[in-house]
Amino acid sequence: MRSVACGMLAASALCAQQSALDPGGRNAQAIHSLLVAFFGLLTTIFVIVIIMAAVPLFRRHRGIEQEPLERTHQPGEATEKRLGLVVGIATAITVLILIALVVVSVSVGKASQGPSRPGKRMTVEVTGNQWWWYVRYYNDQASRIVVDANEIHVPVGEQVMIRGTSNDVIHSFWVPGLQGKRDLIPSRVNTEWLEADRPGYFRGQCAEFCGLQHAHMAMWLVAHSPADFQAWMDNQLKPAVAPSNSDEQRGQQVFLDSACAICHTIRGTRAAGQVGPDLTHFASRLTIAAGTLPNNKGNLGGWIADPQNIKPGTHMATVPVKAEDVQPLLDYLESLK
Repeated sequence: MRSVACGMLAASALCAQQSALDPGGRNAQAIHSLLVAFFGLLTTIFVIVIIMAAVPLFRRHRGIEQEPLERTHQPGEATEKRLGLVVGIATAITVLILIALVVVSVSVGKASQGPSRPGKRMTVEVTGNQWWWYVRYYNDQASRIVVDANEIHVPVGEQVMIRGTSNDVIHSFWVPGLQGKRDLIPSRVNTEWLEADRPGYFRGQCAEFCGLQHAHMAMWLVAHSPADFQAWMDNQLKPAVAPSNSDEQRGQQVFLDSACAICHTIRGTRAAGQVGPDLTHFASRLTIAAGTLPNNKGNLGGWIADPQNIKPGTHMATVPVKAEDVQPLLDYLESLK
């Protein structure tokens, strides 16, 4: 997984992995500690059981004459008492261990479900779709609500509430480096809290089988310093940049005159579709098709030309584009930063 993530972010100074073993926040650290405790305890129990099972194999046989009742498969009274005592103690210890594991697990689960402290917080709405993520940043001022897709950007050190739901089937939101899994269920809102304690890239994944392209329903969570996050947010609030040359102008016209504008929104233009991801700042995203491909001009050309070949079953329509219009369209889309 790490090699895939590094390949996708080759142009970045940072490299990410999708792993609960590399916690990047308080809640993920609590889950990691629980994992280590469970693994250590259960490994110890496993080793003890194997040793106890192996001891009789290397133990010298006492001989039948020393235990006459063994001929009739009847243990002696002393042996029966000893075995009963051992079984009773082992059962009691097992019950106590299971109760302790449940208590610790529930405690960690409850501690990671809510905010850890008073202070500044932000809310992000995440909606699962087959097979991409709609992301909306809440704000008391409607003019400062930001809409994005397949990426979540957060400031380091700030508590973030994820309000998750689904438009179609059950999905599961999971960024293992920052938090546990949370199901996204149609007509229901589930919440969870996460907080990054360092800048970086954290890969996430849908963790509930949701159809043909479940494996290609990934996301990136990017943790910024507070200043960098504010700069990112200010840029996202701006409308799409205007075409800067004749090729980009032609590409914009191709986009607006095709079926693309029916499904996608580019703020500042007449494209206002709500079916697919908002493309206002498309070129600033790391990937195409919810983590399926790195975002570059070559991959974008293949995605537009034949999305079913890249992601079979995707709801992205195959839009016929004239050969001479492909390059201007790509130039325009790659200018949307």
